[in-house]
Amino acid sequence: MSGLPRASGNIVLRAWRSTDEDDLVAEANSRAVWRNLTHLFSHPYTAKDAKEWVAACLEQDPPRDLVIEVAGEVAGGCGVQPGEGVGVYTGHVGYWLGERFWNKGVATSALAVFLEYIWETFDFERLQAEVFSWNPASAKVLEKNGFRREGTRRRAIFKDGELIDEWMYTRFRSETMEQ
Repeated sequence: MSGLPRASGNIVLRAWRSTDEDDLVAEANSRAVWRNLTHLFSHPYTAKDAKEWVAACLEQDPPRDLVIEVAGEVAGGCGVQPGEGVGVYTGHVGYWLGERFWNKGVATSALAVFLEYIWETFDFERLQAEVFSWNPASAKVLEKNGFRREGTRRRAIFKDGELIDEWMYTRFRSETMEQ
């Protein structure tokens, strides 16, 4: 598994392991976490969900979904999903943290490390990330990592009983090469 683990200070990105399942449930089984993620993330988040998730991640070669570990503890996850068809050079980036790791700079640092891994491992020209408008902290994480807000999809998301806006953020490989 070349290129992993990756670290920045006490933050490590690595592949998921079956031994992470209990910790994954402990961090992911939060309504506040679920509220900021797509419909693919369950709530409540169960041991069965964790087992299925880790099993799917173990099949990835190279890994696209990684654990965010802080000081040896599972803190959350990050991933990139490849586009299909005409969108083959677009990667869809996502990340999440357990609540106890919020507002500590963990997501910003983890995303910086993850972006290095993505550019070195995959052939994406464009990375994009969608943020629910009620989550400006996530938008700041992206902006601190060189993403730019490309647009707003008004009233595009129905989550937790509300219709809300979604912000689209992008970053390009060519911008990374210029830095």
